[in-house]
Amino acid sequence: MAFPATLAPYAARAEATRGRLYKEAESAFRTPFQRDRDRVIHAVAFRRLKHKTQVFISHEGDHYRTRLTHSLEVAQIARTLARALKLDEDLAESLALAHDLGHPPFGHTGEDVLVQCMEKYDGFDHNAQTLRLLTKLERRHAEFDGLNLTWETLEGVVKHNGPLTGPLAKKKDPLPAAIVEYAEAHDLWLDSFPSLEAQVAALADDIAYNNHDVDDGLRAGLFDFGEARDVPLVGPALRAAEERFPDAPRVILIAEAVSDLIGAMVQDVLSETRRRLEADKPAHADEIRRADHAFSAFSPEMDRDLSGLRSFLHENMYRHYKVNRARSRAKRIIKSLFDLFFHEPETLPPEWRSRYEGASEARLARVVCDYIAGMTDRYAAREYRRLFGDEFEG
Repeated sequence: MAFPATLAPYAARAEATRGRLYKEAESAFRTPFQRDRDRVIHAVAFRRLKHKTQVFISHEGDHYRTRLTHSLEVAQIARTLARALKLDEDLAESLALAHDLGHPPFGHTGEDVLVQCMEKYDGFDHNAQTLRLLTKLERRHAEFDGLNLTWETLEGVVKHNGPLTGPLAKKKDPLPAAIVEYAEAHDLWLDSFPSLEAQVAALADDIAYNNHDVDDGLRAGLFDFGEARDVPLVGPALRAAEERFPDAPRVILIAEAVSDLIGAMVQDVLSETRRRLEADKPAHADEIRRADHAFSAFSPEMDRDLSGLRSFLHENMYRHYKVNRARSRAKRIIKSLFDLFFHEPETLPPEWRSRYEGASEARLARVVCDYIAGMTDRYAAREYRRLFGDEFEG
């Protein structure tokens, strides 16, 4: 297999991968990171992202982002950043495509409910759930459960926000059992930063969701141009679009402004990352991992403006009464399903019931959680209607 010869010295190198938990013969025409990307794309959990939403419920419109379209946008931005920095684009893309696999239906609302339901049973964390999917729950191979991805991909999925243990960890809470158990078999260096590919994929996620939330919020009428013109980053971009295209329709102005915003954020990340690389001059991917700081980041000025944008979106979009109504329905669905399956496990489909029989209460809770977390929005709503007879209407 021919490997790219133009990578930076600090890039992850597919030919030097730390390998997979289960040994496999290498492909004659794909690098290990390309195979990881392809396995993620073919995963059942990846296809389900089509009907998992973040802010809007799936029946509210066909043009709002889903987890799938979001993941594709993140992958596009991650590849752009990786190419500009001479990193391994396939690894960055794999991480971008996999990063949301563990999210339950109904976005962060669904996660909040599962966190409450699993409080006595090691909790719920979408990042740990992604690892469970990639290493246990996906079943596509005869010789092992999971997708058997490379160390570098799994490391990036688990640590995309930075070290999980040690003095550099942002959170000091106990780690989810799924991460601890896997790391015991396949040490993911939980006390270090991930590769630079993982760091740019994480920032690509920030860029994508902030911009598409602005786009979706304006298109849905949750806030208008007048309100948005006073928002950091968004206001200047809208005014610039209006000055350049005074006769353009509203939807075109939104698209032009969002496009400019994405470009500005990408350029900011590249400038700040290059500044940090030039200051430290890392000569190997492990020097990126063992540093005492992230190498890829927004500039302080962009961070400040993004904070203002997030505050605006929180107040004017995520807490909008229409979104709150959808959130209320989602809470009722997830909580009702969990309680029913937990207290009456005979109502679980046979495939899932067989995964806990004879085991502990905690095991039953985890099986129920896995089942619900894998549902799409519309499947969860359909199960609710079947089991409780209530209509789920917009």
